[in-house]
Amino acid sequence: MPSKPICLFFVWMIAASQAFSAQAQSAQVPAAPGQPAPQTSTPVAQQTLPAPGQPTVEPTIPPQKTLAVVLLDPAHGGADPGARGSSGIAESDVVLSYARLVRISLEAQGLRVILTRQANDDPTFDDRSKLANAQRGGIFITLHVSSTGQPGTVRVYSLPHMAVSQKTAFAPHAGLLPWDRAQFNFIDQSRRLAELIQIQMAQRFRGSSETPFEAPIRQLRTVGAPAVAIEVSSVSVPGRAPLDQMGPGLADGVARAVAAFRTIYESGGK
Repeated sequence: MPSKPICLFFVWMIAASQAFSAQAQSAQVPAAPGQPAPQTSTPVAQQTLPAPGQPTVEPTIPPQKTLAVVLLDPAHGGADPGARGSSGIAESDVVLSYARLVRISLEAQGLRVILTRQANDDPTFDDRSKLANAQRGGIFITLHVSSTGQPGTVRVYSLPHMAVSQKTAFAPHAGLLPWDRAQFNFIDQSRRLAELIQIQMAQRFRGSSETPFEAPIRQLRTVGAPAVAIEVSSVSVPGRAPLDQMGPGLADGVARAVAAFRTIYESGGK
């Protein structure tokens, strides 16, 4: 005859089994109207967040047009001294010293500067243009000293608008322009750059115009980038000292104008 503890054990097992079965059935029965449905544990997808200090990636933005380099062209040189004063002042010497000062001021703006000549040599017009046209995102500034004009003043030139008549019309091939029409697509930008530089010159050198000039300057014609000519007056002064004294103001004014033009250039404006 089984002992009493064993009997009690079997009774407890039967009761536990019945209770478990009733609980399972209640979980499968839908809740009655007006009663809350039984809560069940459902996995929830978690949003992955970057850990503190982890860099985030912004959507890709198309690259912008960047003004990265300035071509400075000290005119003449070598066997061609340019304008020459009665006291022996040579245009080619003065503009080379101006170019070195302008270079320092432009580099302070974070721009790369290339000189078309570093010493007393005389690259051809085409050689200077080739150097400019080989750059991307550049502008071209050629420096001159005149033999006439009010001493101590500065004039800035861009190329006049080119009217394409039937006589001079051409059919571009693969988007290319003839070499001597390289400036054709940059007339408006060149004019804007000339305006900005001329304003700076007028603020620094009394008697200088506030409005830039236009002239068919040979060197500008073959440059495929915004291009201007700056002309200082003049080699007719009795000594070089007045011209040298204009150098720092010229350099600072050009750098400030180029910085202003850089904002316009990179925003796609004219």
